[in-house]
Amino acid sequence: MKNFTKLFMIAIAMTMATNGLYAQKIGIKAGFNLSNMLIEDEDEIYSNDFKMKPGFHLGAIVDIPLNDMFSIETGLLLSTKGFKLSEEETEMGETFKYEFKYNLIYLDIPLTAKASFNVGDAKIYGAFGPYIGIGLSGTVKSELSFAGETESDSEIIDWGSDENNDELKRLDYGLTMGVGVEINSIQIGITYGLGLANISPYVEYDSKINNRVLGISVGYFFGGN
Repeated sequence: MKNFTKLFMIAIAMTMATNGLYAQKIGIKAGFNLSNMLIEDEDEIYSNDFKMKPGFHLGAIVDIPLNDMFSIETGLLLSTKGFKLSEEETEMGETFKYEFKYNLIYLDIPLTAKASFNVGDAKIYGAFGPYIGIGLSGTVKSELSFAGETESDSEIIDWGSDENNDELKRLDYGLTMGVGVEINSIQIGITYGLGLANISPYVEYDSKINNRVLGISVGYFFGGN
Protein backbone atom coordinates (compact mmCIF):
# COMPACT_ATOMS: atom_id res chain seq x y z
CA MET A 1 0.00 0.00 0.00
CA LYS A 2 2.88 2.39 0.72
CA ASN A 3 4.14 2.04 -2.87
CA PHE A 4 0.73 2.95 -4.25
CA THR A 5 0.57 6.00 -2.02
CA LYS A 6 3.97 7.11 -3.30
CA LEU A 7 2.81 6.73 -6.91
CA PHE A 8 -0.24 8.88 -6.21
CA MET A 9 1.84 11.56 -4.53
CA ILE A 10 4.38 11.67 -7.37
CA ALA A 11 1.63 11.98 -9.97
CA ILE A 12 -0.11 14.74 -8.01
CA ALA A 13 3.18 16.66 -7.71
CA MET A 14 3.72 16.37 -11.46
CA THR A 15 0.18 17.56 -12.07
CA MET A 16 0.63 20.63 -9.88
CA ALA A 17 3.93 21.48 -11.58
CA THR A 18 2.44 21.38 -15.08
CA ASN A 19 -1.05 22.63 -14.35
CA GLY A 20 -0.34 26.12 -15.59
CA LEU A 21 1.16 25.00 -18.90
CA TYR A 22 -1.61 22.87 -20.39
CA ALA A 23 -5.37 23.04 -20.11
CA GLN A 24 -7.18 20.34 -18.16
CA LYS A 25 -10.01 18.42 -19.78
CA ILE A 26 -13.00 17.53 -17.62
CA GLY A 27 -15.50 14.92 -18.70
CA ILE A 28 -17.80 12.05 -17.87
CA LYS A 29 -17.37 8.35 -18.49
CA ALA A 30 -19.74 5.38 -18.43
CA GLY A 31 -19.59 1.83 -19.62
CA PHE A 32 -19.94 -1.91 -19.22
CA ASN A 33 -18.10 -4.07 -16.68
CA LEU A 34 -17.33 -7.78 -16.65
CA SER A 35 -16.06 -8.60 -13.18
CA ASN A 36 -14.69 -11.66 -11.45
CA MET A 37 -12.80 -12.53 -8.27
CA LEU A 38 -9.84 -14.73 -7.45
CA ILE A 39 -10.46 -16.62 -4.21
CA GLU A 40 -7.86 -19.02 -2.87
CA ASP A 41 -5.99 -20.25 0.16
CA GLU A 42 -2.87 -22.33 0.67
CA ASP A 43 -4.72 -25.54 -0.25
CA GLU A 44 -7.08 -24.68 -3.09
CA ILE A 45 -8.29 -22.15 -5.66
CA TYR A 46 -12.06 -21.82 -5.20
CA SER A 47 -12.79 -19.47 -8.09
CA ASN A 48 -11.98 -21.73 -11.05
CA ASP A 49 -15.69 -22.21 -11.81
CA PHE A 50 -16.67 -18.57 -11.30
CA LYS A 51 -18.15 -16.69 -14.24
CA MET A 52 -17.78 -13.01 -15.09
CA LYS A 53 -20.63 -10.88 -13.80
CA PRO A 54 -21.95 -8.07 -16.01
CA GLY A 55 -22.23 -4.61 -14.49
CA PHE A 56 -21.41 -0.97 -15.10
CA HIS A 57 -19.18 1.96 -14.23
CA LEU A 58 -19.86 5.70 -14.39
CA GLY A 59 -18.46 8.93 -13.09
CA ALA A 60 -16.37 12.03 -13.70
CA ILE A 61 -12.87 12.09 -15.19
CA VAL A 62 -10.11 14.67 -15.53
CA ASP A 63 -7.32 14.53 -18.13
CA ILE A 64 -4.29 16.67 -17.26
CA PRO A 65 -1.75 17.08 -20.11
CA LEU A 66 1.93 17.07 -19.21
CA ASN A 67 3.04 17.76 -22.80
CA ASP A 68 1.79 17.05 -26.31
CA MET A 69 2.17 13.30 -25.89
CA PHE A 70 1.75 12.44 -22.21
CA SER A 71 -1.05 13.15 -19.76
CA ILE A 72 -2.47 11.93 -16.46
CA GLU A 73 -6.08 10.83 -16.18
CA THR A 74 -7.90 10.50 -12.88
CA GLY A 75 -11.48 10.70 -11.65
CA LEU A 76 -14.19 9.30 -9.40
CA LEU A 77 -15.99 6.25 -10.77
CA LEU A 78 -18.77 4.15 -9.32
CA SER A 79 -17.93 0.61 -10.41
CA THR A 80 -19.59 -2.75 -9.91
CA LYS A 81 -17.45 -5.77 -9.02
CA GLY A 82 -18.01 -9.34 -7.90
CA PHE A 83 -18.74 -12.63 -9.64
CA LYS A 84 -21.42 -15.20 -10.32
CA LEU A 85 -21.52 -18.97 -10.04
CA SER A 86 -24.05 -21.16 -11.84
CA GLU A 87 -24.40 -24.90 -11.37
CA GLU A 88 -26.85 -27.43 -12.74
CA GLU A 89 -27.25 -31.10 -11.81
CA THR A 90 -29.76 -33.78 -12.73
CA GLU A 91 -30.69 -36.55 -10.33
CA MET A 92 -33.46 -39.12 -10.80
CA GLY A 93 -34.86 -37.14 -13.72
CA GLU A 94 -35.07 -33.88 -11.80
CA THR A 95 -32.83 -30.88 -12.53
CA PHE A 96 -31.36 -28.71 -9.79
CA LYS A 97 -30.26 -25.21 -10.79
CA TYR A 98 -28.25 -23.04 -8.42
CA GLU A 99 -27.06 -19.48 -9.03
CA PHE A 100 -24.91 -17.44 -6.66
CA LYS A 101 -24.01 -13.75 -7.18
CA TYR A 102 -21.63 -11.43 -5.36
CA ASN A 103 -22.81 -7.89 -6.18
CA LEU A 104 -20.36 -5.20 -5.05
CA ILE A 105 -20.30 -1.45 -5.64
CA TYR A 106 -17.02 0.47 -5.26
CA LEU A 107 -15.91 4.06 -5.58
CA ASP A 108 -12.74 3.80 -7.65
CA ILE A 109 -10.07 6.49 -8.02
CA PRO A 110 -7.78 5.63 -10.95
CA LEU A 111 -4.56 7.52 -11.65
CA THR A 112 -3.22 6.48 -15.03
CA ALA A 113 -0.39 7.79 -17.15
CA LYS A 114 -1.43 8.08 -20.79
CA ALA A 115 0.67 8.14 -23.95
CA SER A 116 -1.20 9.40 -27.03
CA PHE A 117 -0.31 9.16 -30.72
CA ASN A 118 -1.96 11.10 -33.53
CA VAL A 119 -3.51 8.97 -36.27
CA GLY A 120 -5.24 11.26 -38.72
CA ASP A 121 -7.94 13.20 -36.90
CA ALA A 122 -7.91 10.74 -33.96
CA LYS A 123 -5.58 9.93 -31.08
CA ILE A 124 -4.69 6.38 -30.11
CA TYR A 125 -3.63 6.04 -26.48
CA GLY A 126 -2.30 3.52 -23.99
CA ALA A 127 -2.79 3.95 -20.24
CA PHE A 128 -1.26 2.39 -17.15
CA GLY A 129 -1.30 3.21 -13.45
CA PRO A 130 -2.62 2.46 -9.97
CA TYR A 131 -6.14 2.72 -8.61
CA ILE A 132 -7.65 2.84 -5.16
CA GLY A 133 -11.17 1.53 -4.52
CA ILE A 134 -13.49 1.90 -1.54
CA GLY A 135 -16.25 -0.64 -1.03
CA LEU A 136 -19.59 1.14 -0.64
CA SER A 137 -22.17 -1.64 -0.60
CA GLY A 138 -22.60 -5.28 -1.43
CA THR A 139 -25.10 -8.11 -1.44
CA VAL A 140 -24.90 -11.87 -1.84
CA LYS A 141 -27.83 -13.33 -3.76
CA SER A 142 -28.60 -17.01 -4.24
CA GLU A 143 -31.35 -18.79 -6.13
CA LEU A 144 -32.24 -22.50 -6.13
CA SER A 145 -34.67 -23.96 -8.67
CA PHE A 146 -36.06 -27.51 -8.43
CA ALA A 147 -39.20 -29.22 -9.68
CA GLY A 148 -40.73 -25.95 -10.85
CA GLU A 149 -40.12 -24.23 -7.52
CA THR A 150 -37.63 -21.42 -6.94
CA GLU A 151 -36.22 -20.24 -3.63
CA SER A 152 -34.25 -16.98 -3.37
CA ASP A 153 -32.15 -15.46 -0.62
CA SER A 154 -30.28 -12.16 -0.27
CA GLU A 155 -27.83 -11.01 2.39
CA ILE A 156 -26.01 -7.72 2.92
CA ILE A 157 -22.22 -7.96 2.98
CA ASP A 158 -20.46 -6.82 6.15
CA TRP A 159 -17.31 -4.81 5.39
CA GLY A 160 -14.36 -4.76 7.75
CA SER A 161 -11.26 -6.57 8.98
CA ASP A 162 -12.85 -8.70 11.70
CA GLU A 163 -12.54 -12.29 10.49
CA ASN A 164 -15.32 -13.42 12.84
CA ASN A 165 -17.94 -10.89 11.75
CA ASP A 166 -16.92 -9.39 8.39
CA GLU A 167 -16.80 -10.81 4.87
CA LEU A 168 -14.66 -8.35 2.90
CA LYS A 169 -12.21 -5.58 3.65
CA ARG A 170 -13.43 -2.24 2.38
CA LEU A 171 -10.16 -0.96 0.83
CA ASP A 172 -9.13 -2.24 -2.58
CA TYR A 173 -6.18 -1.21 -4.73
CA GLY A 174 -4.39 -2.45 -7.81
CA LEU A 175 -3.31 -1.60 -11.33
CA THR A 176 -5.33 -0.31 -14.27
CA MET A 177 -4.18 -0.80 -17.86
CA GLY A 178 -5.95 0.01 -21.08
CA VAL A 179 -6.04 1.27 -24.65
CA GLY A 180 -8.43 3.47 -26.54
CA VAL A 181 -9.10 6.15 -29.09
CA GLU A 182 -10.07 9.82 -28.77
CA ILE A 183 -11.90 11.63 -31.56
CA ASN A 184 -12.45 15.29 -30.71
CA SER A 185 -14.45 15.21 -27.45
CA ILE A 186 -15.24 11.49 -27.51
CA GLN A 187 -13.13 8.82 -25.81
CA ILE A 188 -13.69 5.09 -26.36
CA GLY A 189 -11.58 2.67 -24.37
CA ILE A 190 -11.11 -0.75 -22.86
CA THR A 191 -9.47 -1.25 -19.47
CA TYR A 192 -8.51 -4.09 -17.17
CA GLY A 193 -8.34 -3.65 -13.41
CA LEU A 194 -6.00 -6.08 -11.65
CA GLY A 195 -6.73 -6.07 -7.95
CA LEU A 196 -3.61 -6.47 -5.82
CA ALA A 197 -5.17 -5.87 -2.40
CA ASN A 198 -6.11 -8.96 -0.43
CA ILE A 199 -9.65 -8.02 0.60
CA SER A 200 -10.20 -11.20 2.63
CA PRO A 201 -10.46 -10.54 6.39
CA TYR A 202 -9.55 -14.15 7.12
CA VAL A 203 -5.95 -14.67 8.19
CA GLU A 204 -5.86 -18.46 8.51
CA TYR A 205 -4.60 -20.72 5.70
CA ASP A 206 -3.24 -17.73 3.74
CA SER A 207 -6.71 -16.83 2.49
CA LYS A 208 -6.77 -14.39 -0.45
CA ILE A 209 -9.49 -12.55 -2.37
CA ASN A 210 -8.66 -10.24 -5.29
CA ASN A 211 -10.87 -8.26 -7.66
CA ARG A 212 -10.66 -8.51 -11.46
CA VAL A 213 -12.59 -6.12 -13.75
CA LEU A 214 -12.72 -5.75 -17.53
CA GLY A 215 -14.35 -2.49 -18.62
CA ILE A 216 -15.51 -1.02 -21.92
CA SER A 217 -16.34 2.67 -21.74
CA VAL A 218 -17.36 5.78 -23.61
CA GLY A 219 -16.32 9.19 -22.32
CA TYR A 220 -17.07 12.77 -23.24
CA PHE A 221 -14.80 15.73 -22.53
CA PHE A 222 -16.51 19.09 -22.21
CA GLY A 223 -15.10 21.76 -24.48
CA GLY A 224 -13.47 19.39 -26.96
CA ASN A 225 -10.14 19.92 -28.76
